Amino acid sequence: MRDTAAKVRDTAIRAYRETRARARRYGRRTRQHWRTATPQKRQTARVAAGSAALGLAVAVTAVAVTGPWDSGQRTAERSRAAAREGRSGGNHTGEGPGGGGSAHAPKVLAALNPEAAGGAGAGSGGGAPPPSSEALADALEPLVEDGGLGKRHALSVVDAATGKRLYSVKPRTTLTPASTVKLATAAAALSARGADHRIETRSVRGDDPDEVVLVGGGDPTLSAAALKELARATARELGGKDAGKVSLKYDTSRYSGPVEHSIGTNDNLAPVTPLMVDEGRLEGTSDRPLHGPAPRSSDPAADAAEAFADELEEQGADVDGDPKEEKAPRDAEELAVHRSAPLSALVERMLTYSDNDIAEALARQTALASGRSAGFKSAGKAVRARLDRLGLPLDGARFADGSGLSRSGKVSPALLTGLLARAADSRHADLRPVLTGLPVARFTGTLGDRYSGDSGKAGAGLVRAKTGTLTGVNALAGSVVDADGRQLLFAFMASGTKDGKAAQKTLDELASALANCGCRESPSAG
Repeated sequence: MRDTAAKVRDTAIRAYRETRARARRYGRRTRQHWRTATPQKRQTARVAAGSAALGLAVAVTAVAVTGPWDSGQRTAERSRAAAREGRSGGNHTGEGPGGGGSAHAPKVLAALNPEAAGGAGAGSGGGAPPPSSEALADALEPLVEDGGLGKRHALSVVDAATGKRLYSVKPRTTLTPASTVKLATAAAALSARGADHRIETRSVRGDDPDEVVLVGGGDPTLSAAALKELARATARELGGKDAGKVSLKYDTSRYSGPVEHSIGTNDNLAPVTPLMVDEGRLEGTSDRPLHGPAPRSSDPAADAAEAFADELEEQGADVDGDPKEEKAPRDAEELAVHRSAPLSALVERMLTYSDNDIAEALARQTALASGRSAGFKSAGKAVRARLDRLGLPLDGARFADGSGLSRSGKVSPALLTGLLARAADSRHADLRPVLTGLPVARFTGTLGDRYSGDSGKAGAGLVRAKTGTLTGVNALAGSVVDADGRQLLFAFMASGTKDGKAAQKTLDELASALANCGCRESPSAG
C-alpha cells in the first residue's frame, strides 16, 4: 500500500511540476509576444481591453440599477417568490430568514482603481515605468545572437531618467568606437568651453604698420563668404581705397604637432590646421553639401591666406607679394574678427553629419581650454581628463583622435551610455547638444538613408543615434523613446565584423526593438 501511495504521490508531483512549467513557458511567450508587438497592435489590444472593461462597467451598472441581487437572483424577485405560498427561492445562501446575507451587489469596480490595483500608475513622477531587464532581454537577445555583430561585441542600455543600466553584454569592454567617439569629443568640448563659446578668426596689425596678420583660431567652418566679410572689415580699418600697400602674413600657431592624421591624406579629413576655409574643400566642390567626403587642400591655411589677400585687393588694398606664415605679435592691435557659430551648433553639425574636421577642431578646443598644446596626442589627453571630471568610466579608454578615424582609439559601451546620461541630466544643461545633435533615423544626417526596410522601420523617427563605421567596425549609440514613452539610452558596438551590411542591419534592428519594446508587462503577467 505504501509503495502504491508513493507512486501516486510522485506521479501527482511530476504532473504538477509539468503543468507549472507549461504555464510559465506560456506566460513567457505571451509576455515576449506583447513586448515585441508593434505599437499599433499593442494599442489595438489596449483599446479592445478598454472597450471590454467599459462594456463590463455598463453591464454592472445596469445590473445594479435593476438590483440589488443576491446569489444570481434579484432580491425583489426572491422576496416575491418567498411570498408565494412558502415556495423556495427565499434564501439562496443557505442562511435562515434572519441571516446576515448582503442585499447589495459587491463592489466589483473597486479593482479598477489604480491604487487598489497595486500601483498601476507607478513610475517616475507617475510616468511610464522603465522596462525590466527580462523585457529587454526578450526583445534584444534574439538579435544579438543572430551572428550579425560577430564574436566581439558589447552592449549597454540605460534608463535616461535614472541612469540605471537595464540591459548589458560586457558593457565595460573597450572596442574601437569609430565615429561614436565623437560623442566623447562633443561632451568634453562642451564641458571645457561651454555651449555658447565661439571660435574667433582675427586680422591684426603686424610688427610693421603696413603689415596685416590673419590669425587662425581653429574654426574649420569659416566660409568663403565670412572670409570676404572679414577682409572687407579689415580693409575699412586700413583706410579702404586709401589703404595703400600692405604685406600679409598668416598665423597657425594655435595648433601644434603634425597636421596630418595618421591615416594620411584623405577625402574625409583635411590637414588639421587652425586656419582653413570651408574645411579645406577644393574649388569645384562648392556645389556639394559641406559635409561628407570631398577632395581637400594639402595646405588649407596657405589657401585661406591667399583667398584673404584676393579679397583685400578687391576692397582696394595693394597686397605686396604672397602671404607668408608668421606668428602675430603678442599684443597685436585687432583690426577685425569673425566669430563662429556657438559651440552648441558646431557640436550638433558634427554629430548629425559625422563631420571629422569639426571633431578634430573641438578636441583641440578642449586642449586649449585646459592649458594644453593643441595636437592629436595632447587633445586626446585633454578629452580623457574632461570625461574623468564628469565621473565617467574610463578603464581601458584611449582617445587617439577626436573624429574616430583612428583604429587605435578604444571606448566602452558603458562610457558612451554614461555620457549620454549626463547629457540627459538637467544638472549638465551645457551637454544637451550631445543629444539634440544626434541624427534622426530615416530623416537626417548619417541615418537619413537607414531604417526604411521592414526590419528597421519601427525605429524611423524614434531612434536618434551616432553612427560609427570602419572596415570591420560597426557601432551605434544614442537615444530612443520606447512604445510606452520612456527614454532609453543605448550603445551597441561590434569589432571584427565580416559583413558590414549585416552588422549595420542588426544594429538598426536592435535600436528599433527598443523603440518597439513596451515598458509594462503583458496582461498575462498579472
